[in-house]
Amino acid sequence: METDIFITGHVSATSVDVQSRSTHRLLFLDNIRVLLTLLVLMFHLMSTYAGAGLWHYKEGREDLVTHALGAWFVAVCHAFFIGLFFFISAYFVPGSYDRKGPVRFLKDRLIRLGIPLVLYSWIVRPLFVWLDPVKSQGRGLAFKDFITTDYFKHNDILGPGPLWFIMALLMFSLAYVPWRLLIQSHAVRGITANRFPSQAVIGLFALLLGIVTFLVRLKCPIGWNFKVVNLQLPFFTQYVLLFVMGLIAYHHDWFSSLIDSSGRLWLRMAGCMALLFWPLMLVGKANVSLTPFLGGWHWQAFGLAVWESFLCVSMCIGLVYWFHRYCNHQGRAAAFLTRNAYTVYLIHEVVIISVAYAMRDVSLYPLLKWVFVSLMAIPLCFAVSALIRKLPWTDRVL
Repeated sequence: METDIFITGHVSATSVDVQSRSTHRLLFLDNIRVLLTLLVLMFHLMSTYAGAGLWHYKEGREDLVTHALGAWFVAVCHAFFIGLFFFISAYFVPGSYDRKGPVRFLKDRLIRLGIPLVLYSWIVRPLFVWLDPVKSQGRGLAFKDFITTDYFKHNDILGPGPLWFIMALLMFSLAYVPWRLLIQSHAVRGITANRFPSQAVIGLFALLLGIVTFLVRLKCPIGWNFKVVNLQLPFFTQYVLLFVMGLIAYHHDWFSSLIDSSGRLWLRMAGCMALLFWPLMLVGKANVSLTPFLGGWHWQAFGLAVWESFLCVSMCIGLVYWFHRYCNHQGRAAAFLTRNAYTVYLIHEVVIISVAYAMRDVSLYPLLKWVFVSLMAIPLCFAVSALIRKLPWTDRVL
């Protein structure tokens, strides 16, 4: 996919030239995006073997250690990786809009995000569910009859499974167009090299993000889902605000002003927040019931919302700092992963569930099996992606 939404570009950290910032590669952001894609695959495989989170296929063989480590891994990843995806994606929206204008920008978004979304929602995933031996929803029905009479009664019309992210990203990107037309701003005039926000401002933002998330979950607790288009509103406060922060980061050139001391501080904060998950669960008696954590007027729900927000903000800043400082380069392998990351995200549900189901009779300790299947499924996802991207016309979309 092109450099301005899911794949990113490289530029000198001090540049404020629009063309340079929009068309050269930011290799450290490419590398973060690859890491996030790998975490998505490992996250969903952990749901298979540790039973944590919502996922199409679970084996359910878990002990206390597997459950505790699996819940921690899923909770930590979910607290930040999608928000960081939105932040990075938003960073390249203004430059893309300025180069292309509103009409071409809309056309490009509909091609690169809309076509995969529709194909997966209406063809690939219905076919996968129809053939699925786990739940056998399509048993005894021809595919034509299954998709017209049964599938959409039980599944989302758009954005099923992991594709909800693509749908949300398309919605956010399209909403940017009328906003830009309304304010009639231009990137050259709007880019100013401002200093990175202070620690106090960042902390206040994280706290307010947690409070708003808690308030949203009073009405829409965790697990609430707008089924028609698969949007989980309990988490959308973070996604919307991180997308907005990505736009602001572009216009204020924040990456060039993130100093080492701030980056190291928030990276250490991210590690501390990740470890606070278990004390929060123990004090909140998660072993008795998870219900108070999901939403409502419970201190556990407030604590979880604030924990997620501080972990998200600190992890986003910490990873951006670390990759910018130490991983702003690529070899052939990393470049291959970058080129295929978007396609891997699109197809990974089908691939990793197929591999996990094929390995269902292999008896291994769940966490060990998670590692083993990950080592099989992740390379397979990238291999399948490379084959798909060789098909005619896929370069225009993928």
